[in-house]
Amino acid sequence: MTKYNITAIVKDKRGRILGVGRNSYVKTHPLMQEASVATRSKSRIFLHAEVAALLKVKDWSRAHSIEVIRFDKQGNPALAKPCACCEYVINQTAIKKVIHT
Repeated sequence: MTKYNITAIVKDKRGRILGVGRNSYVKTHPLMQEASVATRSKSRIFLHAEVAALLKVKDWSRAHSIEVIRFDKQGNPALAKPCACCEYVINQTAIKKVIHT
């Protein structure tokens, strides 16, 4: 399994940060399990940065955007598009804009 250092930032309409999360390879959450089953991605139950950030947001209706960032070992931006599990969770929120490296 390749491990990535990914950070996700959830912001409101004015750009204020509502939640920040990083991926974890040791923790999970029931929401990840639900998303994994719904998207038939059973191997993806560890806690992803997008879900970790959303779990820190008290009111998902205030969430307007999420930015997902990943850098490679050399410090260059790398692809960090949300996976099917994360898209499933994001679609349950009021998020209108997904930005990723």
